[in-house]
Amino acid sequence: MTSNSAQRWIDLLTEEDLAFVRRFVLASGSLKDVAEAYGISYPTVRLRLDRLIAKIEVADKASISSDFERALRAEMADGTIDAATMKRLLKAHTKELEKKP
Repeated sequence: MTSNSAQRWIDLLTEEDLAFVRRFVLASGSLKDVAEAYGISYPTVRLRLDRLIAKIEVADKASISSDFERALRAEMADGTIDAATMKRLLKAHTKELEKKP
């Protein structure tokens, strides 16, 4: 992994994501401790961690060359948009790009 790709994955994380990562590291990776600190259930913490992992995987995926596609896929990984919406937006974006000289 180059420093450029290392920078890209962190750019996809929100301040809230970074705070979660910090708390997770300080808890030595204990999801139980993180759940207690946030006052939420273990499954909720696990879901949050799974979404963060998915966002980082999107950032590291070499086959994604478009920043727009990377951002859309990160939003889908975060649960803010569904797969169908992501596909529609990506298709519209690709169509728009094809129109440009």
